[in-house]
Amino acid sequence: MAKIVSSFFISVDGVVESPDQWHFPYWCDEMGTMVQAGMESAAGFLMGRKLYDEWSAYWTATDADPEIAARYNEAPKYVVTSSLERADWANTTIVSGDVAARLREIKERVEGDIQVAGSATTVRWLLANGLLDELNLLVHPIVVGRGQRLFEDTPTHPLKLVRNETWKTGVLYLTYVPEA
Repeated sequence: MAKIVSSFFISVDGVVESPDQWHFPYWCDEMGTMVQAGMESAAGFLMGRKLYDEWSAYWTATDADPEIAARYNEAPKYVVTSSLERADWANTTIVSGDVAARLREIKERVEGDIQVAGSATTVRWLLANGLLDELNLLVHPIVVGRGQRLFEDTPTHPLKLVRNETWKTGVLYLTYVPEA
């Protein structure tokens, strides 16, 4: 049975939007190792419609890193959407209708981790519906000040810290699981 695992680059003030604008000064070997491990453990990738549109355009472009692009292009992808009728990106499954039931079915038949990178709205929905199994936060020592936050207008969800590391750049690597 698969686990749905979400990972975010996040600022101290909770911003997850546009990490390409603020996170690179904090990149380090430990972060590279963590990102690589997530890619290797992925039995598939889950995303919302907006991220699907961005990634499908980027990872199929000729200027994308060929090794990473091959991984994303070949891997199973699941896009949660109520508006996408056809997915042109290879190996993409549209998840609509009774999304919770469809995701439970996918989790039952897939072995490994289904990775979610980004898609804050989708992650909030997964957490609220008991479908998120693990939340990895890479907390960067920066206050961004504005942008979408991971948890906006979110009900209370108790989480249990199961892993924590501090990296040389000051980034905190925190792993949480929902409290049972």
